[in-house]
Amino acid sequence: MTLESPPAEALTACDREPIHRLGTIQPHGFLIAFRIADGRIVEASANVPGGIERVLGRRFAEVFPSLDGLLPRDFGESARDGAQYLRTVTLETPEGLGAYDLAVHCPGDLGSGDPAAGDPAASDLAVLEFEAVPNALASEHSLDALYPRLSRFVEGLHEAASVAELCDLVAVDIRHITGFDRTLVYRFDRDWHGTVIAEDGNGALPSYLDLRFPATDIPAQARELYRRNRLRIIPDAGYRPVPILREAALADAEPFDLSQSILRSVSPVHVEYMRNMGTMASMSVSILVDGALWGLISCHNREARRVPLQARNACDFLTRIFALQLAAKERGAEAEQRLRLGAIQAQLLGYMAEEENFVDGLLQHPDDVLALAGASGAAVITSDSCRLIGATPQEPEVRAIYQWLSSGPGGADLVVTDFLGEAYPPARAFAARASGLLAISISQKYASYVLWFRPEVVRTVKWGGDPTKAAVPDPAGGPQRLHPRKSFETWKETLQGRSLPWSRAETDAVKDLRTSVLGIVLRRAEELASLSEELQRSNKELEAFSYSVSHDLRAPFRHIVGYSELLRSREGSRLSEKGRHYIDTIVEAAFSAGTLVDNLLRFSQMGRNALNPVTGDLNALVEEVRRSTLRDAGPDRTIHWTVGPLGRVHADPVMLRLVIENLLSNAIKYTRHRAEATIEIGRLEAPTTGLDPEGAPSGQAVFFVRDNGVGFDMAYVGKLFGVFQRLHRVEEFEGTGIGLANVRRIVERHGGRTWAEGAVDAGATFYFTLPTPTPVPNPNAGGRSRSPRNSREAR
Repeated sequence: MTLESPPAEALTACDREPIHRLGTIQPHGFLIAFRIADGRIVEASANVPGGIERVLGRRFAEVFPSLDGLLPRDFGESARDGAQYLRTVTLETPEGLGAYDLAVHCPGDLGSGDPAAGDPAASDLAVLEFEAVPNALASEHSLDALYPRLSRFVEGLHEAASVAELCDLVAVDIRHITGFDRTLVYRFDRDWHGTVIAEDGNGALPSYLDLRFPATDIPAQARELYRRNRLRIIPDAGYRPVPILREAALADAEPFDLSQSILRSVSPVHVEYMRNMGTMASMSVSILVDGALWGLISCHNREARRVPLQARNACDFLTRIFALQLAAKERGAEAEQRLRLGAIQAQLLGYMAEEENFVDGLLQHPDDVLALAGASGAAVITSDSCRLIGATPQEPEVRAIYQWLSSGPGGADLVVTDFLGEAYPPARAFAARASGLLAISISQKYASYVLWFRPEVVRTVKWGGDPTKAAVPDPAGGPQRLHPRKSFETWKETLQGRSLPWSRAETDAVKDLRTSVLGIVLRRAEELASLSEELQRSNKELEAFSYSVSHDLRAPFRHIVGYSELLRSREGSRLSEKGRHYIDTIVEAAFSAGTLVDNLLRFSQMGRNALNPVTGDLNALVEEVRRSTLRDAGPDRTIHWTVGPLGRVHADPVMLRLVIENLLSNAIKYTRHRAEATIEIGRLEAPTTGLDPEGAPSGQAVFFVRDNGVGFDMAYVGKLFGVFQRLHRVEEFEGTGIGLANVRRIVERHGGRTWAEGAVDAGATFYFTLPTPTPVPNPNAGGRSRSPRNSREAR
């Protein structure tokens, strides 16, 4: 249901109404204001006893000599919230003796202006208010009469087990003290709508229990007055305002601030509101928790009713004690929730610390993740992955929320809403699962989030009448003016698309989790950086060592081979058959060792030589290497070659040649025992974002060399690209175990990756990736093809 709002200018005018500077008071007392510096009375209400001429312009001590000693020595103490009650005094007036409750306060903006400016509201004024005391009410509201009730109330506060019981208790006791027909406990929500959560009445007025009232009923400046001045009373809504008069020299000055006044007149809109409600007298006491306006205790009477100051002070006292107990219970409940959530958070941190990837610690304990925020579903999402827990929207919908968070609320550390459809309209389509969203960012560099979801909770809210205010034109042609509604009949509204709100304890718990996660990530990043530096240093030392050793060993091995060959050619006729066998063994071993040293030297140079990448045709390079390796294959081999379109790559041609030589040589070697060997060289296209299942970096082409040779066991694939790692016996297949290590090192220096797949006696496929100068279409789209132009056969 959509609520039609009055024009914005009407609402703004209502919020701007200067209700604390109306310049009038209620008639059940009188007011005077004098300058603190010289005691001269500069303002007074028109109903001052004896007439305004008797007091205006004279010194306070001359007009009220018996009261001069009651005034505080330091008026700064009176510049507090609410008026300071002094005592009940008896004044002799032209009308006779009268009892008055005397209170003093200073205007709210005391000392903020220039006294010489002629504005009494900005001067150092003291304001005295004399509230008439009816003789009939004095005894029944004395402290002796009220004490038993106050005592029972304090005892009842300790026995109350819940906030609801506390509110019921305070409603009953305040109605008993004041004698009003109805007392309400009214609580504000975060949008300043108010709900009646407790009530006590005698049936003279209708019940408002559980009804909701819109924030516009109590505009912002009125709420600020409630915060600053805890207690307000209107004994008779039919009163005629009494103007505050001033000296002629101050006629054009703005009325002074009556925020702390007891007798302050109220807005005509509020008086009209009371009449429409069917009440002629009201009193309200502010409920302040930690200095903030939590709610109100609102009292109403069908007929006009006076409540003396002593009774009102007792109500204020009760309300302040009630507020302390209320705050204690709410803090206690919140503390219990924080302890429970803190224990869950500690468990999750322990789980994350045990995992190499901390996200696994969350995903493996879904119940704790959901319990931390009281959610029905959750998601851990990055640009590469989306993992769902519990009842969530579909993955594409969660990814759309992720995109909105990344570009909208903008990588905010915390996003909290119980009305996701309002902030993100597409969410209305899946409100049943995600009307509430609580999201935290878990990376300071990348867009990564943990999301919690709450389902829709459809609620029916009972308003105390239509919550819209009527705006009517000004007869004088001015802007439209708001009028309070005339009906307070229950008006129902169905709220849809909303979840239960997230509590402060829940939002703080996930914020703490975020801080801890960032700490884990930072600590591990520092550990990895330290390890990386250490590895780089070790690698440089190993490279230098291997280069030095391999370089120095080349000459001795060549000498061994050379002298052995010379010994065999010159002295071979004089050697026995066993001696010649020894010579052959020495030559073979020295030659193998020399080859190993050459490969080791080449491996060490991989990290020392600078890359000189150029863009070239990979098909041409493969064809050149293929022809050269065929010379070593032997004349009796049958090899079927399939070379697909490989396109152009950007790489160092010398090093890339070593990659192709190693892979093709291995393919020829390990298909040696096949009657017909099959070797295929091709290209795939990696996804444009993220990593494919084989680990290819985004935006790079994937190349492969596939054969039908002896293959390998995938259980040992981790050893395949290591230095001196062999998966076959040297008696079966020659080699040093450095070739594939060279392949990986060259490819990684180009920013690519390598991996392999195979099965025992079923062949192997070796993959590597390289950067491409421009995107190249997938030549294998639609299935493999084997055209005569790209297929070659050699014997």
